Amino acid sequence: MATSLTTEEMKQFVQRHFDDFVNRRKAAVIHRNMTPGFLDHDGPGGKPTDIAGDEQMMLKMYDAMPNLVLTIQDMIAEGDKVVCHNIWRFYDAASGKPMQFHGFVLWRFEGDKIAERWATVTQPAEDTTPGRLAESRR
Repeated sequence: MATSLTTEEMKQFVQRHFDDFVNRRKAAVIHRNMTPGFLDHDGPGGKPTDIAGDEQMMLKMYDAMPNLVLTIQDMIAEGDKVVCHNIWRFYDAASGKPMQFHGFVLWRFEGDKIAERWATVTQPAEDTTPGRLAESRR
């Protein structure tokens, strides 16, 4: 099934999804935003999963990184797909150091919901963005 959304509507949808799912810590929003047969090709541990698997992954991330914030750096949409470059930032619980990892996510829409996800993420590393180190020492 093709999407009924325009490319701009898909981009706005993805922005809202990330804001709710990650930044506002509303894991249950995944049930509203994904199709019933949603497939995450790159779920926890790099293995395919469904809505329940992604919801559990985020709940664990909320616990491990309670100050996690996602920022979309770039977003491109064409046809029924949206691609995002994201930066995920958090503070390491043990050291207090600012950390970050980057992600590239491809979302495919069906109708007015997300049907599939593919993602590649970097390993977390110390965030050396100017201002972040000074902020972490406070």
